[in-house]
Parts: sequence; structure tokens; C-alpha cells
Amino acid sequence: MAREALTRLTGDGNGNGECRQNDCPNIYRSPHGSFIVQGSLSSAFIPPNGEALVEIPEEILREAVRALGW
Repeated sequence: MAREALTRLTGDGNGNGECRQNDCPNIYRSPHGSFIVQGSLSSAFIPPNGEALVEIPEEILREAVRALGW
């Protein structure tokens, strides 16, 4: 899936705040309603094959919730 098909919920992409351009961390919503999380790789534990762990700051999650109006 191309990034253009996703709705960016965090950062404005203009260098304001922590999220600049395509820098992480970010949260996106897919056309199917699922979420795509971009962040730093975490080694908190070894996930099952086909999965990965990413770490994002709490403020990024709060920003995504505000963007969704929850």
C-alpha cells in the first residue's frame, strides 16, 4: 500500500512538532480503518514471525486520538 493511500493522524508534515516530513514517529489510518504505526524499533520482547514492535511517545498517541475526535 502506498503512503498516499493512508490518512496521516499525527504531525503536519511541514516541520512543526516532532513529526517532520516522513520522520517517525507517526500514526496513519488505512482506507480499511486499521492503523499503521511508524516508530523506533523496540526490543522489549521477540514478537511472532511476521510482526514487529515499534515504540512511539505518548504524545503521538494523544495527537492521533484528538485527530479522530475520540
